[in-house]
Amino acid sequence: MTPDVLISEVGPRDGLQSVAATMSTEHKKRWLTALHAAGLREIEVASFVPAKLLPQMADAAEVVAFARTLPGLTVMALVPNVRGAEAALEAGAHKLTIPLSASAAHSLANVRKTREEMVEEVRRIVELRDATAPGVQVEANISTAFGCTLQGEVAEDDVLRLAAAAIEAGADESGLSDTTGMANPAQVRRLFRRMFAEVGDRTGAAHLHNTRGLGLANCLAAHDVGVRTFDSSLGGLGGCPYAPGASGNVVTEDLVFMFEAMGVRTGVNLEKLIAARTPLAEGLPGEPLYGMTPEAGLPKGFAREVAHG
Repeated sequence: MTPDVLISEVGPRDGLQSVAATMSTEHKKRWLTALHAAGLREIEVASFVPAKLLPQMADAAEVVAFARTLPGLTVMALVPNVRGAEAALEAGAHKLTIPLSASAAHSLANVRKTREEMVEEVRRIVELRDATAPGVQVEANISTAFGCTLQGEVAEDDVLRLAAAAIEAGADESGLSDTTGMANPAQVRRLFRRMFAEVGDRTGAAHLHNTRGLGLANCLAAHDVGVRTFDSSLGGLGGCPYAPGASGNVVTEDLVFMFEAMGVRTGVNLEKLIAARTPLAEGLPGEPLYGMTPEAGLPKGFAREVAHG
């Protein structure tokens, strides 16, 4: 049965690059295997950046190669520039995500390019994709779409202009990211409605953070207005190393529980998903993991209720 929503797990990239420790390649493989076994079918497994900047991602090519062996999995990689895209395509990634920041200040801090320069980078990456791997999807995600800790308020018109420019440059879709955890449900509904009006079915994932406790409420608000792909991270691992205070991805376990409890099918097995915390904890000893659902457990009869829809 086809799921109603796609849960895109970003912990192996967004989560791991935000912690000080480096998970071994073998532990990454065990964790990816457990996530796949739980039913996750899109996972951002790595980012292709210089190892001196993010040593956590030095094994990106090997991790992508392993992830490609997991049946039915869309293997996603973050690429900030053409050089990263070349490496990711060579490694065999199925989907590339490119970060475009709506905040001028964050764009310079995160990728050392202006917003306009990043749109041109999207164009070059798309040209490279078309020439070498035409089946690969390119997603241009708009970072700091709901506010920025460096700049403060981010104008919604700037967000929409950037998304439209990314699509015009050839991106297959463009999602919205609450990089700094500043969004609220009313704002999420309003901006995603405007996004659908601007780029239609090219509107991509909602990447929302739980920094101020509004992660699930914001996901529900996005779902209410038509979003069907949601980024989240097992154990709530991650944030953005170039946005001060940007802690707390939405916890995959809590997001899946919310949707399944509502009767919205995710295709994810919650018991196996919670079990996937074990290889994560073993690979990052002492790293705090979050999540209300794993702590409380599943309600009595929950699995049977979900099975019968």
